[in-house]
Amino acid sequence: MTGFYFMLIAAYLIGAIPTGVVLTRMFGATDIRNSGSGNIGATNVYRVAGKKLGILTLLGDALKGAIPVLIAMKLLALGEAQVGAVAAAAFIGHCYPVYLGFKGGKGVATALGIFLVLSPLAVLGAFVLFALLLWKWRYVSLGSITAAAAIPLLVCLTGGNLSLIVTTLFISLIVIIRHHQNIQRLLNGSENRFKA
Repeated sequence: MTGFYFMLIAAYLIGAIPTGVVLTRMFGATDIRNSGSGNIGATNVYRVAGKKLGILTLLGDALKGAIPVLIAMKLLALGEAQVGAVAAAAFIGHCYPVYLGFKGGKGVATALGIFLVLSPLAVLGAFVLFALLLWKWRYVSLGSITAAAAIPLLVCLTGGNLSLIVTTLFISLIVIIRHHQNIQRLLNGSENRFKA
């Protein structure tokens, strides 16, 4: 059990690393929290600091979710419920990072990394849905919210165990809640469209 509790703390601290803030500072860009939407995630980094840093932020945020889960599964051989808890800890770290006064991102990329390890088939379905919506309407937020809402069902359809389903429901709910401002802008027609 000691290893499990240590892994929970480590997962949170890894998840809390603010990839977008670190990268934009390293490459001399403006503080991402004071530019664009003010979000530290890949979409805002892409818009403010360019394609390269946006993609690197996406990869870094995804790895923050994937690495703790892989360690929990492969190195520590934790049980399903414990792996789910580690995944949730990494995700919470991204959304509420201690390094930034608990003001973090919306969790989409970190959730992506988590589910690529735990349920890659569900991710494939969610990605297709996200891509179709982004192609049709050019709203990253709409694609993200819809994919988050769909992935619990996709996990069920691809044979996810109870612990994974519970973890998925928790993460999906937080992703949607953290998009509440985007939802409001979508409803009133003021949400920014994504430009490739």
